[in-house]
Amino acid sequence: MSSCNNSISQPLIFVLAGIPGLESSHGWFSIPFFLVFVITVLGNTTILCIIQVEKSLHEPMFLLLAMLSVVDLSLVSVTVPRMLGIFWMKAKEISFNACLTKMFFIPSFYVMESGILLAIAFDRFVAIWYPLRYTTILAKNMLVKMALAVLARAVAVLTPVPILAKRLESFQTHIIAYSYCAYMAVVQIACGDISDHIVYGLMVIVASVGFDLFFIILSYGLILHAVFQIPSWEAWGKALSTCGSHLCVIALFYSPVVFSVLAQILGYHMAPYLQIIIDNLYFLLPPMVNPLIYGARTKQMREWVLRTLHCHGN
Repeated sequence: MSSCNNSISQPLIFVLAGIPGLESSHGWFSIPFFLVFVITVLGNTTILCIIQVEKSLHEPMFLLLAMLSVVDLSLVSVTVPRMLGIFWMKAKEISFNACLTKMFFIPSFYVMESGILLAIAFDRFVAIWYPLRYTTILAKNMLVKMALAVLARAVAVLTPVPILAKRLESFQTHIIAYSYCAYMAVVQIACGDISDHIVYGLMVIVASVGFDLFFIILSYGLILHAVFQIPSWEAWGKALSTCGSHLCVIALFYSPVVFSVLAQILGYHMAPYLQIIIDNLYFLLPPMVNPLIYGARTKQMREWVLRTLHCHGN
């Protein structure tokens, strides 16, 4: 229950604080944010171009990577430019309706990315357990169904966000102590009983990230069980190498949110600026690192890049 002695009615404009407590360092923070944005755009655009041009990569695994790149580009596009505007031009004001839109799209893209990582884990599970039926099980119509399921879940789970936020009538302040319009950050400055909003936020985490992480761990547990049954050391090494890159991406993607949730459950109170920095890692690091890991670990992509560089060199 958050009570207010001097509450204000629903404001037309919110002010994003950026990273409270570190305002003097906003200029320095803008450098890694900008570099991450550029690397993310270049890396994911390259992945999409390679998969589009190289017909041999029109396979389930690479089509899923293309979906991942599209979501990664969308995620950084709705977060980083606004943050850079705060850091560089002090453009902190955002309309209430624009904030509601951001509240929906930012977590939606995150939930979509989580769903695609689950789809990639399923792809690897089928490739290891049912190699002869791989192309049959993961036919194009199945990939379309998986993509639609990922999209539908994100929309279904997060459509209540702007609806619930719109119903908040009074606030303690119009300043959001965050670098983007986060649903819980807005809820925390609202007046009145916010317990329903907290429960809903936890349900979103369980129904999306919790669900996906459970089945990803289950999939890779079954994959490792199957791999250890392979008598050939060469096949064993190849399978582990392929899965290793996926596990790196998964660990990087889920670590910040798991750490944040555990810290709250265990009652560890972080400094607000540290919490915001960790939350920003949800949206910044995975989109940047995904193309680097998959590009470096995928033989076909490495060869395509080397061929292209060689042709330009000549």
